[in-house]
Amino acid sequence: MHILEFEKPIAELEGKIEELRHLADNGDVNIAEEVARLQAKVDKLLRSTYAKLTPWQKTLVARHPERPHALAVIKSLISDFTPLAGDRCFGEDKAIVGGLGRFRGQSVVVMGHEKGHDTESRLKHNFGMAKPEGYRKAVRLMKMADQFGLPVLTLIDTAGAYPGVEAEARGQAEAIARSIETCLDIRTPSVSVVIGEGGSGGAIALASASSVLMLEHAIYSVISPEGCASILWRSSENAKDAAEALKLTAQDLQRLGVIDQIVTEPLGGAHRNPELTFQNLSAAIDGALSEQMGVDGGVLRARRRDKFLEMGRAGLA
Repeated sequence: MHILEFEKPIAELEGKIEELRHLADNGDVNIAEEVARLQAKVDKLLRSTYAKLTPWQKTLVARHPERPHALAVIKSLISDFTPLAGDRCFGEDKAIVGGLGRFRGQSVVVMGHEKGHDTESRLKHNFGMAKPEGYRKAVRLMKMADQFGLPVLTLIDTAGAYPGVEAEARGQAEAIARSIETCLDIRTPSVSVVIGEGGSGGAIALASASSVLMLEHAIYSVISPEGCASILWRSSENAKDAAEALKLTAQDLQRLGVIDQIVTEPLGGAHRNPELTFQNLSAAIDGALSEQMGVDGGVLRARRRDKFLEMGRAGLA
């Protein structure tokens, strides 16, 4: 497992546990008792460490390479998933995956940013940074969901939209704006979950939903801490200070009214127990969808628009 800097004391104890498990019980020491004692110490250290994570440490957890990404969540939560590709304008963008499936028996349209889990898949999915065709594909899928009255589920995990010249040439800003507009315009239930990193307009393009959830150690902000530091301090070395100032943690955003619910992660983060993470996500998404099912489409749309307009009014107050 990839070890973060602040997890090294925990990793040392876990290493000792692994060593003990490979030792034969020679009678001088009860291996099982010693393992149980050390495991209790690990659990206590994990609990105390993760209870007081700084915003920068949460950023590192949100970016953990072994953290479950969109395809893993879809595989666990969505049955009969049928991927749909292309924006019908330019081409396919693999940074955003999406399609049709069933969530707890309910037909849904699901989509999300996919970062990839190794070098090959990260390059294939462009590290989850979508180009205009990715957002236009999202618009196509949301309009299809609206046409057939299907709930929309989006999974947010991106550092931001792809900033390359070719993306700008094909209308990156317009594509993001159209995606946000479509999120606010559809008349079906919609739930967005920030499962890792929610960065800038690339995240908002899929996250303007009736219910916005965040995993406990995910982050969501207008810019990355490194990007903010490079602008304000002319150096990315101040990323920790920027993370503090950006109020990017789930706890900060819930207090500010930007998100609706925090989804609890397993002790030590989602990467330590993906299955429990999926169970918690499933229950939270089901609850958020249940509140919207049966509500008139016009009412849903009006509530969604008012929700985001109110954030703007609160910011001006």
